[in-house]
Amino acid sequence: MGERGIRWLLSGIFIYSGLMKLIDPQRFAVVISGFGLLPDALIFPAALLLPILEVVAGVGLVFSLRGSLAAIAGMLVLFMAVLIYGIHLGLDIDCGCFGPEDPEQAYKGLKTALARDLVLMAGVLFLYWSRGRSRLETGRLEQ
Repeated sequence: MGERGIRWLLSGIFIYSGLMKLIDPQRFAVVISGFGLLPDALIFPAALLLPILEVVAGVGLVFSLRGSLAAIAGMLVLFMAVLIYGIHLGLDIDCGCFGPEDPEQAYKGLKTALARDLVLMAGVLFLYWSRGRSRLETGRLEQ
């Protein structure tokens, strides 16, 4: 899978994830509150803004818009930090990665979600590497 395929795969995952959360932001707010990281007043705004940012960054990545890859990388870092926090505390909650999920998969889901996010971050790093490589090749051709 080349640069375009990885970019589109990441885009699709983030667009899908954001849309699934936007379908029922109230339920996603409950998932966010389960981590205990935000004051009550910020939980619902986060449950709306985060999935909107996921969709916007995903669409931006489809069209290679500046800042989209950085936004996705930043969200992945945030998501991984929250997952590590939840695993460290032994929280038995839904990760909320693709909207509210099956509560029976809760704790196991945090570890699986972290592994998935690490793979997604590898894709982000590949895209940054690919971008840098193509700039070097373009610079050599122009000389």
